[in-house]
Amino acid sequence: MTAPESTVPEKAAAPAPTWRESLAVYLQPRVLVVLMLGFSSGLPLALSGSTLLVWMRESGVDLGTIGLFALVGTPYTLKFLWAPLVDALHVPIFTRAFGRRRGWLVFSQLLLIGAILLLALTDPARSPLFVALGALLVATMSSTQDIVVDAFRVESLPESEQAAGMASYVAAYRIGMLVSTAGALFIVTGFESTGITRGAAWMWGYVAMAALVLIGTITALVATEPDQSARAEAATRSESAFSRVSHAAIGAFSEFLTRRDAFAALAFVVLFKFTDAFSGTMTAPFVIDLGFTRNDYAAIVKGVGLAATLIGGFAGGFVARRYSLAASLWIGGVLQAIANLSFSWLAFVGVNQWALAFAITAENFTSAIGTVIFVAYLSALCRNPLHTATQYALLTALAAVGRTYLSSGAGYVAKATGWPMFFVICVLVAIPSLILLAWLQRRGHFEELGPVKV
Repeated sequence: MTAPESTVPEKAAAPAPTWRESLAVYLQPRVLVVLMLGFSSGLPLALSGSTLLVWMRESGVDLGTIGLFALVGTPYTLKFLWAPLVDALHVPIFTRAFGRRRGWLVFSQLLLIGAILLLALTDPARSPLFVALGALLVATMSSTQDIVVDAFRVESLPESEQAAGMASYVAAYRIGMLVSTAGALFIVTGFESTGITRGAAWMWGYVAMAALVLIGTITALVATEPDQSARAEAATRSESAFSRVSHAAIGAFSEFLTRRDAFAALAFVVLFKFTDAFSGTMTAPFVIDLGFTRNDYAAIVKGVGLAATLIGGFAGGFVARRYSLAASLWIGGVLQAIANLSFSWLAFVGVNQWALAFAITAENFTSAIGTVIFVAYLSALCRNPLHTATQYALLTALAAVGRTYLSSGAGYVAKATGWPMFFVICVLVAIPSLILLAWLQRRGHFEELGPVKV
């Protein structure tokens, strides 16, 4: 968020940077570190989400149970509860050896590797409960890593590199998701082609994904501790652990709740991406049920989908720069809702790779536009630099409520209505967020946030 406009006369505008200068910032060591950490953050999300759902559907688990597995994303919703602990507490041995942020990075990534390996040893056909517990551990370790990476990114990059760092992080995050979806499915298919059983192929696929987390661990080891983190560590060294945690937690939450229309804004955060979450929970089962192959899913849903997402991200940035924050949210909110109708159309068309590519492109392109604008809004809400990490964790956790809890009944809705009507309902669930958007706009909420830099 930029500062409000000043009455002081502006200085002469600085010359615009050349293309060479604009591209050079992406090769700065700090930005490259953030890029690799983005890959590490994006990798585990699908392992407890869409990739796991494909494994379960192939194992014969019914749609109702698959829909309930949205609940394993609970840690992404509740991570704000332990974000102050990550901000304030030291990890024995790790903090002393690597520093405040890097110690937590290495610690959380080693635990994440262990959780993925544990999930690899489960069997969806025999015990969905153990699969749920393994997925829950993966989500917990993944969300903890996200807390640390967000704080590391904000503290390690100077203002001139923040935009490049965020762009690199988002792109690498998406690539990490592609690897753990399309990449994982291709790996499973490859293992299966050697003659081993399907269950063993899935196990080794997850083992391969656990090994890729080491990319983030190696990055954390070669990175340097952010100067801001070192200064914060020195400033709070005399405080007790309880005092540090209390100050981080109370300051972050109280600052939010004292704002005008705070609860309406938080409700909007929960609901804005709900239309995406409700349909996204059932995308994998929908594609498999229509008769598409696992490789179709990997190549089109994740391959073509990634390209559409990256292009949509640039489009979202253009929209956010071109229009006000409120207008941009309207554009993103309406587009991401209407795009669900492409899946209703696909349900009538049936197995057709071009039709699937069109539907996935429409959905991912519009979803990315909405996401970029939504991230700009979340950033604008985090006003106080003293509580940025905890506040951002709170907001992203609330945004995950739609994906985790509100979407848990999507399987039962799809079962009761059929696929064409289900995706029409996905459009309708966007209406409450648009009503809140109109109300907040009328109350002057967005003017209070000031200009927003994307």
